[in-house]
Amino acid sequence: MRHNKKFNHLSRTASHRAAMLSNMAVSLIKHKRITTTVAKAKALRKYVEPLITKSKNDTTHSRRVVFSYLQDKYAIQELFGIIADKVAERPGGYTRIIKLGIRPSDASEMCFIELVDFDENMLKSAGKKKTRTRRGGKKVAKAEAPAEEVVTPVSEEEAPAAEESKAE
Repeated sequence: MRHNKKFNHLSRTASHRAAMLSNMAVSLIKHKRITTTVAKAKALRKYVEPLITKSKNDTTHSRRVVFSYLQDKYAIQELFGIIADKVAERPGGYTRIIKLGIRPSDASEMCFIELVDFDENMLKSAGKKKTRTRRGGKKVAKAEAPAEEVVTPVSEEEAPAAEESKAE
C-alpha cells in the first residue's frame, strides 16, 4: 500500500531528481518560463513555490537555505530581488502550468510553467479584479445625474464654417 506517498519520483534516483529539479528551478527563476513535460512541471511547482515563499523574508538564514537547494548565486539574487518584490503581496500560487499538447516523438504531454507575475500578456488582459465581500449589504439606489451635453469633434475644414455660423 502506498498511503501518504504523493511524491512523483519521475523514474530517477533521489540524487538525479534533486539535481534535475534544482536545475529546472534555476532556469525558471532566470527565464521566468520554461517548457517541459507535465509531470516534471508539477514536481517543479512543489519544489520551487516554497523557495519563493522563503524569498519573501530576506534574511541571511533564508538566503542560505534557498542557496542549499539552488546552488546558483545569480538565481538567488534574482529570486530575492526582482521576484520577491513582485510576489510580496501574493499569498501563494506563484506558478502557472499551461498545457501545450503532446510531443510528436514520444507522445508525452508538454506544457510550460511560468511565474504568474511575469507574464505580460496575462497581466494586461486580467487587470485588477474588483474586491468582493461575502455579504451583500443593502443596495443603495444611485441618484440619476442629469444628462451631459454630447460634443462631437469637428474636423479642421469644418471648423471655420462652424465658427461663422455661431457668429451669425
